[in-house]
Formats: sequence, C-alpha cells, structure tokens
Amino acid sequence: MALQIYNTLTRTKEKFESQEPGKASIYVCGPTVYGYIHIGNARPVIFFDIVRRYLENQNYEVNYVVNFTDVDDKLIRKAEEMNTSVSEVAETFIEAYYADLEGLGVPHATANPRVTDNMGIIIEFIEDLERKGFAYENGGDVFFRTNKFESYGKLSGQNIGELQFGIRVDVDERKENPEDFVLWKAAKPGEIHWSSPWGEGRPGWHIECSAMSRHLLGDTIDIHGGGQDLQFPHHECEIAQSEVVTGKPLARYWMHNGYINIDGEKMSKSLGNGVLVKDLRSHYKREALRYFMLSTHYRNQLSFTEETMTQVERSLERITNAVGNLRHRLGSAAKESAEVTLEWNDKLLQIGATFHAKMQDDFNTPDAITAIFEWVTEVNGLLQQADVSRADLEAAEKLFAEMNSILRIVADTESELLDQDIENLITERGEARKAKNWARADEIRDLLDAQGILLEDTPQGMRWRRK
Repeated sequence: MALQIYNTLTRTKEKFESQEPGKASIYVCGPTVYGYIHIGNARPVIFFDIVRRYLENQNYEVNYVVNFTDVDDKLIRKAEEMNTSVSEVAETFIEAYYADLEGLGVPHATANPRVTDNMGIIIEFIEDLERKGFAYENGGDVFFRTNKFESYGKLSGQNIGELQFGIRVDVDERKENPEDFVLWKAAKPGEIHWSSPWGEGRPGWHIECSAMSRHLLGDTIDIHGGGQDLQFPHHECEIAQSEVVTGKPLARYWMHNGYINIDGEKMSKSLGNGVLVKDLRSHYKREALRYFMLSTHYRNQLSFTEETMTQVERSLERITNAVGNLRHRLGSAAKESAEVTLEWNDKLLQIGATFHAKMQDDFNTPDAITAIFEWVTEVNGLLQQADVSRADLEAAEKLFAEMNSILRIVADTESELLDQDIENLITERGEARKAKNWARADEIRDLLDAQGILLEDTPQGMRWRRK
C-alpha cells in the first residue's frame, strides 16, 4: 500500500508522490515567539514530527522547515511589557521553544528561519508582486489585491463576498477592497523597523512564509502543514502571494491538524483555559504527552482532561511492562543462533504490516497504536512459555523498536543519547575537525554510529537523524 495523505486543498486522500524521488520537503508554520507555547501549539509540533519520522522510515531524505515569527505586533507589545527589545523577547521564547521540543521528544527541524534574518528576500518578494500588479502602496503600507487572484478562497472554501468585514477581516479605508491584506506595515514612532522602497516598516504576517519557504524549499513544497486555524486567512494568503510570483502550486499536499479542547471547551484566550507545555512537562512524561496527541486522528478534535491523561498513563504502563519483561527475558536468554520460528515470524509480520498500513492511511496513529497493543498481547503470551528462543525474543524487540522509533511513546533505553546530547557531540566533533584533532572527531562519529545516529552533510550544514 502506498502512503495516502488527505489533501485539504482537494478534500480527498491522495497517493503521496514527492517531486524528487527519495526526497521530501515539508514546511510547517511555526510559533510567533512572544510567549511560551501551549498545548494547542504542541499538537502540530508532535504530529508533523511523526510525518517526518515516517517518511524517513520509508527511506525519504526529509528537508523539514519550521519558521519563527520573531517580529510582530505581539512581540512589540511584549517588549514594552518586559521593558526590553523585540530581539530579546524573541531569543527568550525561542530558547523556551527548544526546551519544550526536548521535553516533547521532538528533534530540531532541518532549518528554523527567522523573519529578521530574511528581510531582503521578503522585500524582493513584495516588489515582485508590485511589478505584477498584485500589490499597491498607500500611506507607507503595501496591500495585496485579492480580487485579482481569481482562486482566492480555494483552500478554505471561503466566499469573499460573504466575509463579515469588521468581524472576520479588519476594516481599513486605505484598502482598495476590504478583503485585501497587508504585505508591508509602515513603522509607528519608536517601533522596530527596516528600510524598504515604501519607507521604514516591517513585513505583514502572511508574506514571511511565502518568501522563506521559497528560499529554502523552492517554488513548490511537497507538504505544507499547520493547525486548522491557519487555513484562513494565513494559508489562503500564502497561496495567493506565492502562486502569483511563481506561477506554480505552493504545495502539492496541504495538511491541517484539528483543535484541542480543554475539559470539553475550545481553548481560547477569552476563556483563559490555555495550558502551557512547560507546565504539562512538570506533570506528565513526554511519552504520555505524545501518546495523548497520537491517540486521536490528527484531523479530528482532541479533548484534554486529567481523566484522559490518567487513561493514557494506564495504557502506556501496559506497553512499557511488556517491553520491560521482554528485555528482562532477553538478558537471561541463551546466546544461541537459532532462527525465528515460522509461526512467530508470521505473527510479527502481520503486526508490522498492520502498523504500516494504518500509518500509510493518512497517518492513522490511533490504529497504529492498536497494532502495538496487538504486539503487547502476543509478547505477553510468548513470555508465559517456559522455553522461548532468543531469536524469537530479538525479533519481537526489533519490531517494537521500529514502531516506537516512529511514534516514540515508550521511553528510550538509558544508553540512548538525548537529542541535545547529540547536538553537543556534533558541535564538539566540528570543533575537533577544525583543530585537526582527527582522533577525537573519529571517536565521536563512532559513538554516534553505535547509537544509531546518521550524520549527513547538507547545504544548510551538518544534520543528523536516527537510523
């Protein structure tokens, strides 16, 4: 079975075919770094990590980009509250974001571009829109002419004529049409700003992703992802901008995860019911948080309650007990070289096939977890037998390790390196090579290889992934 992905744009499941065989590009809209991420932000963080891991499991080389919005009205207000600079606010919460990634068992993206590092390409993108007649300046602000892009609304199914201006869309008398959106904002006195052909200012929100995704991944991305709330207006505006400039589809597949409810109510600032990831990490293990996120299909709404998390922890205990018992039995098993018994091999093949069939069906993680519980049942039955071959035990452990390397819902063995440890070793290896300390550089590479870490040179520098 080939991987099938539900494409928000076509509202159908489609066979996944990347533009370049064996390679896949993913762009996911990242955080506006003016505060700590909440549980709603954590869902795409974990889910698209699964997408990346599964594609790597299927032997794709994945270029995975998640941006940081590090200049924005929210950051400006936060800087005023904290009596500091916008850049200091950004650095504070980018560091916090990376800490939360570690706490959720999610490695860094291939690249995390920042708006402030890409101002030149953003301005050039807007200039291109202006030359093509899709952008106009008024009072130092630059706007996009949505009525000139005939398919505006195709992703979200929005009818421009039915939008409620003043409620769904900001009213601005300087716009030619109410639905036009801002590409460049003129700076107010005292605000952070950059020079541009239209005066001092900064980018609008939508333009940054169009410019940075094109810069890093090309005119067309294989997969563009984000939360359901980004379909309109953010992704809709991205499509309009990008397709005007390139004349090509922005993405082959659009993927959006559903909302998270808190105790049955939609999470919102007005209700004050947001739950921060840094607080969740002090109450729950990262494996429990990952299991919770993956226990419901990514396109469906997910409800967070303490009762749900208690059930999650009980379910995880069943799995971890089976894994622990298997590893304990392996520790005392005879060092024989017998082959896996035919019946046991068939059972494992069936469980593995079910797991992959569910993952290939639009990343159906709840049913993939069910396959893991089938493994638990079979392993518990195997361990009740007095005479079990080492080969059967090792085959069971190998299958679980593969499934868990994708979902990561059971803690790694104590000997496995943490993501930050790997990053530190790679940095040390780079310094050793600069100092021509080849012995230490080789020693680190051998250590990483023994831990199943594959190093790859890319145009963006050294990257790593687990084998």
